[in-house]
Amino acid sequence: MPNDLVFKATNSFHRAVMTVTAGRLGWKAWGMPVLELTTVGRKSGEPRTVLLTSPFQEGDTLVIAASKGGDVHHPAWFLNLQENSAVEVKTKGHAKRPMTARIASSEERARLWPLITERHANYAGYQKKTDREIPLVLLIPAD
Repeated sequence: MPNDLVFKATNSFHRAVMTVTAGRLGWKAWGMPVLELTTVGRKSGEPRTVLLTSPFQEGDTLVIAASKGGDVHHPAWFLNLQENSAVEVKTKGHAKRPMTARIASSEERARLWPLITERHANYAGYQKKTDREIPLVLLIPAD
């Protein structure tokens, strides 16, 4: 299982590719759109930004999975949005916009998870690696 340092290094490399190519590369990964999620650090109160894939979209709602590659712990960005659901999201061709993060209900997850794993089998593999249920998060445009 990759450790936090590997995840941070991968994210930094991904961000560098996006910067060097002026955004021509990096907004898609493994057949999924990439988004830049900014949360408020639960301990620091400072903005924390991470690049994530969105394996499913429904209208203006973006779905992300707190998989962390099947790690036994939730990713830090997930813990942050549990404390503060007000987030900012940047997607290809769009400026950062305010959104509200909401953890999918059991019913929503039961409907969405098979759709996600059918298209992106890596998520099913991540779930097999961990005993924790991988949460799905809905990113909904703020009014």
